[in-house]
Amino acid sequence: MAEPLLEVRDLTKHFPIRKGLLSRTVGHVRAVDGISFDLFAGETLGLVGESGCGKTTTGRCILRLIEPTSGAVRFAGRSVLGLGSRELRSLRREMQIVFQDPYSSLNPRLTIGSMLAEPLAIHGLARGAAARERVAELLTLVGMSPDHARRYPHEFSGGQRQRIGIARALAVRPRLLVLDEPVSALDVSIQAQIVNLLADLQRELSLTYLFVAHDLSVVAHISTRVAVMYLGRIVELADRDALFREPRHPYTRSLLSAVPVPDPDRRSERIVLKGDVPSPARPPSGCRFHPRCPLAVERGALARCSSEEPVLREVTPGHWVSCHFA
Repeated sequence: MAEPLLEVRDLTKHFPIRKGLLSRTVGHVRAVDGISFDLFAGETLGLVGESGCGKTTTGRCILRLIEPTSGAVRFAGRSVLGLGSRELRSLRREMQIVFQDPYSSLNPRLTIGSMLAEPLAIHGLARGAAARERVAELLTLVGMSPDHARRYPHEFSGGQRQRIGIARALAVRPRLLVLDEPVSALDVSIQAQIVNLLADLQRELSLTYLFVAHDLSVVAHISTRVAVMYLGRIVELADRDALFREPRHPYTRSLLSAVPVPDPDRRSERIVLKGDVPSPARPPSGCRFHPRCPLAVERGALARCSSEEPVLREVTPGHWVSCHFA
């Protein structure tokens, strides 16, 4: 079996909670609390879950836009967390990010041409005429006109701005893209165009994606495998078809039951979870999902689920679940 392009082991990020005049640390928000997964070259791993579950923090910790609290991240065999600033800048040519908001992530004072040429200059890849040629190539690649290089971000629609964000990420010819909810701020019709563009670029440029999202219908369209997060932990990880056909974790089942079915004659059974998502500053003991889990109640296993934390185990080949009853 091929070696993974990206290896994440026990990745943790805890944000301190400070109070008082002396800003003393009185607790921690456990945004990411010990997750592990592999990402292979050429595939798309969808990372899904409710807002606040730690998806975005995971992607930014991998790129070291946020420094992790602990854990290990290896890219193409190299330790990412052990690199100094110079080595990290060199590695960032191979790992880039596309942000969620296509407007606030672009500098309103720079033209699109200047914005796309900036990473080329920083990494010493092209200047002058060569840079202008590369900018025109990038704009064409994402379905825009080279003439747009003279315009500013406010002159474009949301979908066009996201195309520019994708072009900027591709400027240095990376191997891995972290896509941080790249279509959630766009209209549905534009979402489909951007997702199709990402799929075409992946085939054409042999890219690898970590696709962070909360819309399962989008994830089903683009992902190779899917990891489901809940309160900073991965609760299920499987091949896309296996996960959508036979979800094993009760949380995954509830998420899938909420996906609208585009057929008026077909009704799906909606699983409504009780209660609210617990605070990541005070996660429940044992299984973090047990206060909302219908399966724990049905099996009469609340005592076990509230005291014994399930491990992420392989229940069938390639299908990993963190549940006592999977």
